[in-house]
Amino acid sequence: MTLLIVGATGTLGRQVARRALDEGYQVRCLVRSLKKAAFLKEWGAELVPGDICLPETLPPAFEGVTAVIDAATARPTDSLSIRQIDWDGKVALIQAAALAKVERFVFFSILDAEKYPHVPQMEIKRCTELFLAESGLNYTILRPAGFMQNLIAAYAIPILEGNAVWIAKNASPVAYMDTQDIARFAVRALSVPATENRTFPVVGTRAWSDDEIIRTCERLSGQTAKVTRRSSNLLGAARQVFRFFEWTWNIADRLAFSEVRATGQPLDAPMDEVYEVFGIEPKEITTLEGYLQEYFSRILKKLKELDYEKVTGKEKTRKKLTF
Repeated sequence: MTLLIVGATGTLGRQVARRALDEGYQVRCLVRSLKKAAFLKEWGAELVPGDICLPETLPPAFEGVTAVIDAATARPTDSLSIRQIDWDGKVALIQAAALAKVERFVFFSILDAEKYPHVPQMEIKRCTELFLAESGLNYTILRPAGFMQNLIAAYAIPILEGNAVWIAKNASPVAYMDTQDIARFAVRALSVPATENRTFPVVGTRAWSDDEIIRTCERLSGQTAKVTRRSSNLLGAARQVFRFFEWTWNIADRLAFSEVRATGQPLDAPMDEVYEVFGIEPKEITTLEGYLQEYFSRILKKLKELDYEKVTGKEKTRKKLTF
């Protein structure tokens, strides 16, 4: 089976590519920059230049393709808007897949997308789900709530460096999942007929609040966090400011997503049926505490090694000066 992965250089997409290669799939990656995607080629993937926002570049990528896993999404720094990438681009991608008669299309949406029509990211994901379901393709839709990888920059690094950790007041707890585990569900869907034409949540073992994450980081790092709490009104005001300028619309739309967490409603879902359908054991899934423990263990070990090298270097310098 030849598998086309879209968005393979991203946080989630690279884990999908790695998992698919490890499981023996022939992996082809649609990439905008061959240079930035060089690591995928080193892993064993085939690289095909193309852009979902340029539909004319898509047909060559689909030659001989059996299935597609779409992990692409707009980034705050993109020159195009979320609508252009996550709607216009996805429509072009789905149409190209249908034309190529691929056997399966796996799409990553967002948990509870239908509940927030005023949030651009959520509404676009919901509309894409509907478009995919009506495309005639055999599809599987996976709905994560949040990535554990994003917690490192938001909590772990600021705490280690003694910088402020910014959190919203009364923010919703989130059932974060490791992208490696999300990738496992995506690749497994390709070989499980029971996942065809269905939508599944893919969330972590439980929902965690900001305060719980901070306390865990403090315990594992031995550092005390400097916490700054911001109100949802401040986020709303910032969003309005960013909407004034076309080049910051993507940032404004992402700030709108933070309003979802301001509701206080947990971003979580039951997973018992999902584990059963996919044939994955819950105990195989990384816990948030386990993920952070592994990170801090690795980083603190590295810091100790650097301190040792620094002290050793000073001792050598002192001996040379004495001589």
